[in-house]
Amino acid sequence: MNTLTSVEFRPLIVLATIDAPDAADFVEMVHVRNRIYREISGHDDHRIAPDELLPHYRVTEYERRLAWVIVDDGAIIGRIGVDLPLENDSKVAFWLIELLRDAWGRGIGSAAHDLVEQVARENGRSVLQSWAEHPEAPGPRLAPPTGFGEIPRDHAARFFLRHGYALEQVERNSAFDLTAPFETVERLLAEAEAASGDYRVVQWFAPTPPEYVDGYAWMKSRMVTDAPAAGLEFDEETWDAARIAEHDAVYTDSGRTLQVTAAQHIATGELCAFNELVVGKDRTEASHQEDTLVLKHHRGHKLGTLVKCAGLLSWRDVAPRSPRVITYNAEENRPMLDINEAIGFAPIAYEGAWKKVLT
Repeated sequence: MNTLTSVEFRPLIVLATIDAPDAADFVEMVHVRNRIYREISGHDDHRIAPDELLPHYRVTEYERRLAWVIVDDGAIIGRIGVDLPLENDSKVAFWLIELLRDAWGRGIGSAAHDLVEQVARENGRSVLQSWAEHPEAPGPRLAPPTGFGEIPRDHAARFFLRHGYALEQVERNSAFDLTAPFETVERLLAEAEAASGDYRVVQWFAPTPPEYVDGYAWMKSRMVTDAPAAGLEFDEETWDAARIAEHDAVYTDSGRTLQVTAAQHIATGELCAFNELVVGKDRTEASHQEDTLVLKHHRGHKLGTLVKCAGLLSWRDVAPRSPRVITYNAEENRPMLDINEAIGFAPIAYEGAWKKVLT
């Protein structure tokens, strides 16, 4: 147990089911998480139910996930997480520290970061990376080495800088209004279909049908090699049928809906672009656009536009009461931002990606 006056960092128990007798910490952690994200963003689009988040904490052979609740005088006020990829001889640790705003300024975050560094060192990790939303604010600005985007030098930024981190990348959080007319999406889809005559659209819901598993696995493995990463470090991942099944189960086991829209090369049958849309059991909540990728040797045929627009048009039938789609893109990923902007995605927030190398 690590304490700071009345504060305890208590290891989070990962449950088999949300109805387990010792589920109280996990359930309250999720409620606090949702409150924190609302405090930061001013909306509930990042909200998730405890039973829908639980599958993300399962033990897998691909990643070791460690978590603690931050407890102050018996009440959970935040959480700590450290994710340790198990690819090859990984040197990377991804982490988060989240606190209710009333708990800021007491040294709790710094004590939590000491724990993060200790865990990283004990597990042979020397590269620490984390992301934080930086709401618009007046005053000094920070820009990453990429030269794309900027964030305010706010409370979170000062925390990272004080603990030796460098801002490596800025990500744009964008939203698409699902209640607005779809004429632009329909027009762009028609243009993309005309430019991609050698390809066809295929779609499925998780779990992935057997005929698409190998192609989907290969595309998922390229996400860490083909997407802009600035100075961040990611381990190349190996994906196969077992990993796809594990990935899909994170959604299906909790009742969330994952739709994949892919472009298939007609002559060879190769899957060469894909887009993912997700919504929770409550389909009146915001939807989330997760991974999107066009394999490098198939670029230049409007396949990004094809899969995004086809996915959005079909999504009206999947989640007709969902108000918007949320997505994230690196600010230097101009090709994907061009597509999003043309479709009608508008920026609503920015995140900083931070990195520190331990010595």
